[in-house]
Amino acid sequence: MTPKSKPDASLSPSAYAELEKLPGNLRRQMIKTIDQLSTNPRPPNSKPLKLEEIPQEIRRVRLGKWRIIYFILDEQPVILGIRRRPPYDYDDLELLTQDHD
Repeated sequence: MTPKSKPDASLSPSAYAELEKLPGNLRRQMIKTIDQLSTNPRPPNSKPLKLEEIPQEIRRVRLGKWRIIYFILDEQPVILGIRRRPPYDYDDLELLTQDHD
């Protein structure tokens, strides 16, 4: 079976660009994790990110040193960003959600 090059979930243009920059093995792991979010957008290893100024249900899931930032729309994940932590500190969440209001 050929590895998938694109996940089934919806990705913002910036998240797709970030995914494309990752090395092959990490990209495949990200795609697998994102696909799992499509069937269960609130897995036990995800964490809600509560910000008063953002009305959407924002969550993050960790994959090693990487974070997948997403919100849930009609019970489906919309991937906003893929960030490495540290140094990522979630300061740009409001900016990431502006295209999806």
